[in-house]
Amino acid sequence: MINVERKNSYQLRISRRLKEETSHTLDVYLFVPGELGLSTQLISEEAFYHSAIQVSRTYYSDQHHLPLVHSRLATRNQMGSDSYRLSLSLYAYQYVGAMERTTQTMLESARDIRRGQDKQQADQESINSLCEQLQEMSDLSEGILKRLRRHPPEDERLYKYFANIDNYLSWFTEQQLLALVAHMPRGGEFTPIRRRFVAICQREAEYRYEQDYNAVRVMDDPTRMSNKMRLLRRLIEYPITLKQRSQELGGGEQKAVKALATAVVMGFVSFGVLRLRDTLGDITALFVIAMAVLYAMREVFKDDLRNTLWRWLRRGRPKWRRQYVDPNRNVAVGHQLEWFDYKRYAALDTEIQQLRRRTVAQREEVVLHYRSQSRMSPTRFLSGYEHTQEGLTLDISMLTRLMSKGKHAIYRLKEGQAVRETVERRHLFNLVIRETGSEDQPYLARWKVVVSRSGIVSVEKVEESDTE
Repeated sequence: MINVERKNSYQLRISRRLKEETSHTLDVYLFVPGELGLSTQLISEEAFYHSAIQVSRTYYSDQHHLPLVHSRLATRNQMGSDSYRLSLSLYAYQYVGAMERTTQTMLESARDIRRGQDKQQADQESINSLCEQLQEMSDLSEGILKRLRRHPPEDERLYKYFANIDNYLSWFTEQQLLALVAHMPRGGEFTPIRRRFVAICQREAEYRYEQDYNAVRVMDDPTRMSNKMRLLRRLIEYPITLKQRSQELGGGEQKAVKALATAVVMGFVSFGVLRLRDTLGDITALFVIAMAVLYAMREVFKDDLRNTLWRWLRRGRPKWRRQYVDPNRNVAVGHQLEWFDYKRYAALDTEIQQLRRRTVAQREEVVLHYRSQSRMSPTRFLSGYEHTQEGLTLDISMLTRLMSKGKHAIYRLKEGQAVRETVERRHLFNLVIRETGSEDQPYLARWKVVVSRSGIVSVEKVEESDTE
């Protein structure tokens, strides 16, 4: 199963959980409106790949190793420090990821309700549903933090690690709840929840102060506090995030193609020089002009021949190789081959064309195609892990720069009067993803991504029954 969500204003996050018994193939097609004028002359394939695509993999386990149990084992010297750190990192990482996704979903629901309240069209059922979700979220977060703190380890080395993660989770929970409070809809239904969230945030701030987790000068400076928490977040992610070693393929072949093209062109030029010498005899002005023409043709055709040979040789072959390494033992656990290129609609597979269902208005779309093919070695995984979770971040900020600046005015009737409103121009991107290997049947789905120059507006999955 693949999940697509907005990570921030300009980034899409594509996440999936992988079975490691088979190879996996992922195809991502981004249909860019033709009116943006995107081409390889504006943004090359290599530049877009290196700037806009980021891939990360983490260990994943369906069994949640509760720190409560592991703290007891560590206290009794029945569990190694490395195992405790890994389990605690996994527990914290899954909690942070789940809360981030939940908060993002609730913020979007809250914005929709507030817009409805402004237009006096708020749905009471949506309000009740959001209230229940907020209540459930606060109960779960409080319960998770309580279980985490129930049995802190007595070993000083383990306690330092526990304190760092506990410090971050407390601050992170406070930040997520405050974000919800700031964007919570107006109305009496949300007043008790708002008060409860504020009380939880105050209690977490007092808890961190009592535990002496942060210096006073750090707490008084939001910038220093944010930077410290960013480092603690990396501390959580490091033990379960696979290290990567990237390699660009075809380096030796590219040198060989360059040498071959130069040899072929120079052979023709040398042959031409000999023929000129036989025809014109001594060195004359005409001979010099002919030589200049030959060398000019050499410079032109050498690059064209080299580029043609290189495209023919590398057509359909992977451009990059990514090796995954376990960060704890420095052992290779898998590899991945990657492709990225611009495609024409006619060159796409039939099932991709059918899913896109493109009409006349989208004939000028430019298709960005990213493909990855990976194979992992589960036998080399850490004990207790059988799966990995992949996160692919797609940054479209380079594409938003191609959009026109400024806003537009539209007019509409309101209570019999002509009203002028200012709107921002938006563009519809289509994202089609196909995955094979993780499930018994290939997974194929499409999302609509509405984008303006200021960022991503919305991400919506298109069901099979939906029409364009």
